[in-house]
Amino acid sequence: MKLGLQLGYWGAQPPQNAAQLVAAAEEFGFDAVFAAEAWGSDAFTPLAWWGSETSRVRLGTSVVQMSARTPAACAMHALTLDHLSGGRFVLGLGVSGPQVVEGWYGRPFAKPLARTREYVSILRQVMAREAPVRNDGPHYPLPYQGPGALGLGKPLKPITHPLRADLPIWLGAEGPKNVALTSEIADGWLAIYYAPRLADMYNEWLDVGFVKSGRTRENFEVAATCQVVVTDDPAAVRSMLKPFVALYIGGMGAPGMNFHAEVFTRMGYGEVVADVGRLFQAGRKDEAAQVVPDELVSEISIVGTAEQVREEVRRWEKAGVTTLLVGCRDVASIKAVAEACQ
Repeated sequence: MKLGLQLGYWGAQPPQNAAQLVAAAEEFGFDAVFAAEAWGSDAFTPLAWWGSETSRVRLGTSVVQMSARTPAACAMHALTLDHLSGGRFVLGLGVSGPQVVEGWYGRPFAKPLARTREYVSILRQVMAREAPVRNDGPHYPLPYQGPGALGLGKPLKPITHPLRADLPIWLGAEGPKNVALTSEIADGWLAIYYAPRLADMYNEWLDVGFVKSGRTRENFEVAATCQVVVTDDPAAVRSMLKPFVALYIGGMGAPGMNFHAEVFTRMGYGEVVADVGRLFQAGRKDEAAQVVPDELVSEISIVGTAEQVREEVRRWEKAGVTTLLVGCRDVASIKAVAEACQ
């Protein structure tokens, strides 16, 4: 099992110890370091800044939001970081949700699957650099010939030759159609709130994409976000995790269209989702966290003694996960997780 350090996105201020965490991840054998974005800090800059002090770990985005940048701009970021890191960059993408896409980026959210397919196609063209980049689709037309166009747009190839034509592209996906699209067109799946109990269901979704594309699982990665904590007091840790779960169920999406909430509903926690959502929307966040059952937290995290963690990691690996993205917040935790997962 490979380990990835998930730095996440920043809160009100930049994290104070990120450089130390990144250095520790490399020192203790982590495979990768990932950064995310929401509507504050971006995902690329922290990797360039803190990643410049590394030499081995992969540097990935988990995830950058497609609506934040045109496909060509995203490709420029990716090829630049891939060169600077010596071929260690992983581009993780996601569509986000309508509240962010339409409220923050001012772009329409409709047809996320079609937009993703076009976006990745353009990225692949840029990285291949075999011909000027063109796209006839309605979402990211290149050259642009719509309203306001001067008619002077010219198909272009990137001036800078990408280091790797096959730079890995991973997609953050939660629903069955999006997961199937991921295995069809991407090199890896960034899974949030993965539950090994449902591995057969996930594999069915993935197989749809593999069959359609003719690809296999051999080089496909499944990177699951998972809190891994080595502790003698698992009950206390699970209590600490519940507010974060409640936030994603009740606060990280619009009422009636919350993809994170749908994940937990598919897991069989529909009543919990309804209760958490109702309490969270009413501003009763502490009560919402208390509604989250221990069983749910146990399904999506690995918490316990070193031996218990080691055993659980094996179970996740057998379920098809190739990388665990963990959110350690101090050097001691990074060391403990690395040693437990050896």
